[in-house]
Amino acid sequence: METIKKRHRADNAAAFLSDILRGALIGIAFIIPGFSGGSVAAVLGIYERLVGAISDLPSHPARSARTLLPIAFGGLLGAAALILPIRRAMEVFPLPTVSLFVGLALGGLPVLKSSAGKPNGRRFLLFLLAAAAAVSLLFLPAAEQPDGFLYDLDFGGYILLFLVGFAAACALVVPGISGSMILLIFGYYTPLVDLLTEFFLFGRALAISICVILVALLGMIFGALVISSAMKWLLRHCPHGTYFAILGFILGSVAAVYAPILRSGQPISPLQWVCAAAMLFVGFLLAYAFVRLTRRMNGRKMGPSDEARRADRAEGDALGSGKNSPI
Repeated sequence: METIKKRHRADNAAAFLSDILRGALIGIAFIIPGFSGGSVAAVLGIYERLVGAISDLPSHPARSARTLLPIAFGGLLGAAALILPIRRAMEVFPLPTVSLFVGLALGGLPVLKSSAGKPNGRRFLLFLLAAAAAVSLLFLPAAEQPDGFLYDLDFGGYILLFLVGFAAACALVVPGISGSMILLIFGYYTPLVDLLTEFFLFGRALAISICVILVALLGMIFGALVISSAMKWLLRHCPHGTYFAILGFILGSVAAVYAPILRSGQPISPLQWVCAAAMLFVGFLLAYAFVRLTRRMNGRKMGPSDEARRADRAEGDALGSGKNSPI
């Protein structure tokens, strides 16, 4: 009995640390323009659990908090620890840096594909539409904001900041749609990163910085609650079609990640191309190994997700289940 309890505690500790690591990767993904934290959550096998916990936060706060706290802690830790190194790497070695994270996203696709089921016409159409939506972000013009404007916001400016945070959170929850790309489009990405950097490192304008951070966080929290509820409904009622759309969003976002680098006009040496290919391969292997390891730890085989299986059983009536429905 004591051995079973020790093993149970060890499993819980391993799961806790695993969630912190996944959260760190999600937080790092949010830093890179064009990259999606939702994509990382999907390929690392916690997307459904994360979406369910966020949407259930108002009704089951304690249970949701147990799921969200280690992931949120890891996300904050990863973003805070690596925001400056990644910014520097993006300036000096943008192609290899981005390729590492693209590899991390692609490495989980074989496992994610197993949750999508068999393709059919409607599911393939959802895949194409989602990929097109992700690529279309490349053609939206980016707004330009004056330097330091976040330090001089009026009431209307804070309302707009809340709405931008809402949009960024929606993009963060939907795999393949980058929250940082949304911030770039509205012209808020660089000012927010600069404000956070100066706040944490130099303590500049503490009161104003705290107000800006809180308003942006409130918008993100509200946006995450709304879109997570929608994604939870979709995963429950048409899980396979939703997973095909997720696959489309993730693959379409690869173009959104690489395009700004290739369009920047900066010279890319042959060595950078070789390093980029190597980092892509390394990222793929790391993600694939990590996903397989965590699934083995959870006692799961590669196959349809638990949510999809529940939907198959629950929706076998006139509404059509995930198994029998055309989507």
